[in-house]
Amino acid sequence: EVQLQASGGGLVQAGGSLRLSCAASGFTFDDYAIGWFRQAPGKEREGVSCSSPDGSTYYQDSVKGRLTISSDNAENRVYLQMNSLKPEDTAVYFCASSSLRLPFGLMREVPRYDYWGQGTQVTVSS
Repeated sequence: EVQLQASGGGLVQAGGSLRLSCAASGFTFDDYAIGWFRQAPGKEREGVSCSSPDGSTYYQDSVKGRLTISSDNAENRVYLQMNSLKPEDTAVYFCASSSLRLPFGLMREVPRYDYWGQGTQVTVSS
């Protein structure tokens, strides 16, 4: 059994901050690629920030310098610190993990992930 649960979303003004959290059970985040994805209304789900056990980290260009992925291996939890939020960041954010150890070039590809949380809504007002 694999379970993922994302939390920490909310409503903030532009320029504000949020910290998303993803708790996992049934597997260990540290063993496989992990990632944060988002989906805005009418748009495809896209990779925001992903990390591999080898230390490789991917950030979508639009969030570089503003969002940071991190993990707490002891608690089997992954975080996404979100600073300087913009209205275009508004979306449902999902945490995910792959059953495989993905190389850097594949980490941001949605189909590579087979374990997904339900998502948490982030809304950034103008």
